Parts: sequence; structure tokens; C-alpha cells
Amino acid sequence: MFYAKMASSLFSKTLRLIQFSSSLSHKPLIFSSLFNKRQFCVQAEPAYTTYKTSSRPSRFMASSAIETRTNFSTQSLSTNDPVISVDRLHANLREPDMKVVDASWYMPDEQRNPIQEYQVAHIPGALFFDVDGIVDRTTKLPHMLPSEEAFAAAVSALGIQNNDGLVVYDGKGIFSAARVWWMFRVFGHDRVWVLDGGLPRWRASGYDVESSASSDAILKASAASEAIEKVYQGQTTGPVTFQTKFQPHLVWTLDQIRRNIEEKTHQHIDARSKPRFDGAVPEPRKGIRSGHVPGSKCIPFPQMLDASQTLLPADELKKQFDEEGEYYLSSVLSLFFSPLLFILSKFSW
Repeated sequence: MFYAKMASSLFSKTLRLIQFSSSLSHKPLIFSSLFNKRQFCVQAEPAYTTYKTSSRPSRFMASSAIETRTNFSTQSLSTNDPVISVDRLHANLREPDMKVVDASWYMPDEQRNPIQEYQVAHIPGALFFDVDGIVDRTTKLPHMLPSEEAFAAAVSALGIQNNDGLVVYDGKGIFSAARVWWMFRVFGHDRVWVLDGGLPRWRASGYDVESSASSDAILKASAASEAIEKVYQGQTTGPVTFQTKFQPHLVWTLDQIRRNIEEKTHQHIDARSKPRFDGAVPEPRKGIRSGHVPGSKCIPFPQMLDASQTLLPADELKKQFDEEGEYYLSSVLSLFFSPLLFILSKFSW
């Protein structure tokens, strides 16, 4: 079955301050974009190094550590605030109920290998989540949502449990981490946040990164890929430590999309670039037609980020949507494969 994606929540705390006029039209939004597929491979070479990316300390480092260390627990983080700053993560990186997940993935034309980049440098203690591997193995379509059983097996192999708070990041700032945030939400895990600005912001703040080409996390990533394959082959997997609770309201099927084209009950938003939306350039994935879903509006997700790949201030974000027409955003329905799933969460509930 072809799955499209719907967002539930995301933005920074400041978006709570935004008030929308009651005069706005009452048409929910749907979002879409595309990921692509790349082969997952593991290279194991003995190495394990921790080093600083910069001798310059973050201008927020000291105050952030003092402010957030006292009595910190991921239980104290609001699930309605799905981004976390690099300073807060750094100050609480070693907390026992915190797990960090590298969910980096890149478009084929970027010619970047996420697992190799993880081996070179990642946030200390981070696990690696294979966006290409933790998928539905019964279809040739890339990045289809796996079954509950498959997701539980893969995540359990990574060592993630239901009582863990998760911080997900990627190597671009805010990109593929949004996808993995959504996946956990779909399977009932709300205590998950995206690192605002991702690894680039972390490194620019002068925080440590690790190099670990043969670390336990690499073995776990390989085990997760094997576990999900076993599920689809009907084989027994290892112990399951993560229990799923599927949230059907966060997923739309292809039939629902087709019906909405006719009924127009929701506004479909396409998060890809304008040239791809217009069909002026070929799709990065071979065999995919150019163009867009009929009735869609194009709001490219990079417009929601600043030069450091962190979310824009609330007033600027609102302006981006106002320029595309005024919408009532209290019940946003989002279909996508891209980071725009973040951009409307504080508008949505």
C-alpha cells in the first residue's frame, strides 16, 4: 500500500505566541515531498576517537549547562515542543533516559554516504538509524512505512526502549531527521525531538563529536537491518524491547489522496523545490514523473530555515504561509516525506 505521511506537531516554543485571525479560511493542509533511496552498507575499521570540532566554545554553553542540568529528565520536555537546541542537548547529553539518533540521509545527486559520514563524525553516543533500511521490504517503492512488527524489531535491535527520550538529528540541519521523528510518532512514541540545526549547528557551537568506525552503534545498525529483513521473511528475531502503538490518523493512503483531489477537503502542500513542483527539472529518482499532485501548493521547506539550517522565527514562518494564501491552521493534515512536517506543528495543536 502506498503510504503518504501526515504530521502531528513541530516548531519551537515561540510559535505558541502566534495568534491567527478567525477570518482565515477553514481548509486543512496536506504536505508532500519525496525522499530517495540509497544502498546501506557498513564498513568496519578499528577506530574510536573523540575530538572537538572547534576550540571556540559556544556562546550559550555555560549558561545553558547551568540552566538545564538541575533535575533534568526527558520527562520534563514537552512533546508539544518537538525541537531541542544544541545547547540543551549538550548540557544533558549523558542523562540516562536520553538517547541520540543520527538519522542522516541525502539525495542521490549529493553523492554523500550517511553511514560513512557517521563513522567519521557524530554526536557522542549517537545511534545510527538507517532511513533506507528501516522500511517496508515488500515493495520496490522507497521509504515506505514498515509494519509495526518490523519497526519494533529494528528499533529494539538499536537498543531503544519505550521509556527512552530520543533526540534525532541529521547532517544537513533539519532534513531526514524529520522523517524519523514522524516514524516514531506514527508508532506511538511521543517522547522524540529533532535537534534544531542538526549536526552542522552542533559542530558550529564547538561541541565534541566522535569518530567510531567499529563502534557498538555500527553493529546495532547492522543488526537492525537484519532484524527487519527477518520479519519480512517470517523468521524469528531477537528480544523486542520497543512496543508499538500505531497511530492511523498520522498516515494517509494513496486512495485518500486521490479522493481529496476530487473532494478538495484539504489543501495539499508540496514541500519540494519550485522547479521540481513545476516539472521543470527531472526527479532525482529514476522512473518518477515530474510535476505535482493536482491542486497542490508549493512551499519549499528550505524557505522555513535560516542560513544555519535552524527554524526561522515564528513571525517569519507565519509570513511564508501568508504569502501563499491565508489558511486556518488549527487542524493541519500533512502528507510528505520531507522536513516540512515540522513547520506546522505549533500551528496545528
